[in-house]
Amino acid sequence: MARRPGAVLLLTATLVAIGAVGLVSLTAAPANAHNVVVETTPAAGETLTELPAEFSIVTNEPLLSLEGGNGFVLRIRDSAGLYYGDGCVRIVDATMSATPALGAPGDYTVLWQSVSADGHTIDGEIPFTWAGDGDAEGVASPPVCGATAPEPTTTNPATPGPGPGAEAPTASEIDLATVLWVGGALLAVAVAVAVAIVLAGRRRP
Repeated sequence: MARRPGAVLLLTATLVAIGAVGLVSLTAAPANAHNVVVETTPAAGETLTELPAEFSIVTNEPLLSLEGGNGFVLRIRDSAGLYYGDGCVRIVDATMSATPALGAPGDYTVLWQSVSADGHTIDGEIPFTWAGDGDAEGVASPPVCGATAPEPTTTNPATPGPGPGAEAPTASEIDLATVLWVGGALLAVAVAVAVAIVLAGRRRP
């Protein structure tokens, strides 16, 4: 028995829609993968008695190195809200690092922000304890790499500022995966509507 043209058209349209959605899934999967942190120095909750060679964040994939290091932050802040270091960040492949500088023993936090290979910013905080001898003096404002160092602040420190996630990312924030998913959904809807119109026309006397 020969199949009706309407049934054949419906089957063809369904296969096309399924194929389009599958293609979107395969294309979107790698585009939505952010870098994942695999190692940090210091580790979260670690107690340091000596300064390491560097403070660092290591991810599973190379970071998106932007001109001038825009979008990258690695700051050290103590429990009083004072910042340490020169504000300079080095990016090599999957690692971002900074020269360590600490003051008096106590609780500190590494505030970091980087740009994933997919163009999105990721950030976090790493609390640790310093139990060694440090001679660096903290400052109230986050240091800027290459800028003249501000006067040290030892009394009435400013309230800790927002973490690095508050900074405007400079990398492209266009989520390719979302665009592709929306496009695939619209294509499937358009095919379904076209099929319904054709079948309705064929049923008319």
